[in-house]
Amino acid sequence: MFKEASKFVQDLANDGRIVLFVGTKRQAQDAIAEEAQKCGMFYINQRWLGGLLTNWVTVQKSVKRLKELDEMATDGRYELLPKKEVIKLERERKHLQANLAGIKNMSRLPDAIFVIDSNKEQIAVREARKLGIPVVAVVDTNCDPSEVDYVIPGNDDALRAIRLFTSKISESIAEGAQLMTDKQVADMQAAADAAQAATEAPTEEAAVDAGEEISMEEVLGPGTHKKPVANEEELPKVESQTV
Repeated sequence: MFKEASKFVQDLANDGRIVLFVGTKRQAQDAIAEEAQKCGMFYINQRWLGGLLTNWVTVQKSVKRLKELDEMATDGRYELLPKKEVIKLERERKHLQANLAGIKNMSRLPDAIFVIDSNKEQIAVREARKLGIPVVAVVDTNCDPSEVDYVIPGNDDALRAIRLFTSKISESIAEGAQLMTDKQVADMQAAADAAQAATEAPTEEAAVDAGEEISMEEVLGPGTHKKPVANEEELPKVESQTV
């Protein structure tokens, strides 16, 4: 079962798809954030906001607000505001940062979600199923496997088990992404070689044409040329002799 799940996420990454890591329980928070960032994916590790998938447009507004506050904190606009206003904005920014930091740069809905403890993340699983998004999840004895598309049987409470499963999924995604990169490089190289070959072909043909100058004599033969007729003015005059 784990091999199937691993192969599935690897194929997704190979196609350039997005996998969202989800794990808000205390034992999973650090592993989820670290492994998702390691393979270039996104994550939710603090709190699943209701409607995060099904109400994506509204969530994107909150993400936009977070980016705006981040810019204000770094470009000096805070210094132009009263201290109380800055404290209020900073409190808002930290709240948004805690809940949305892992998806701040996720521009669209994920193509699959990887979940630690499908029972605790039941809202996330139901939202994904409602939208037809495949669910890959670590399923313990207290979870319902029928709600999961790719089941990984295991202990979702033990820190070492969570770290193991999450790291393996992360490695599979990284391998898929590398395969995609290698394929793109190979395609680009093949296109460059084809363009170079197309450019060199006319040059070679021109060189061949220049080197093969064929004379008319070679084509028609030596006996087909007319001898030049001498000009009447140039013919010697024959004196008439009287007998």
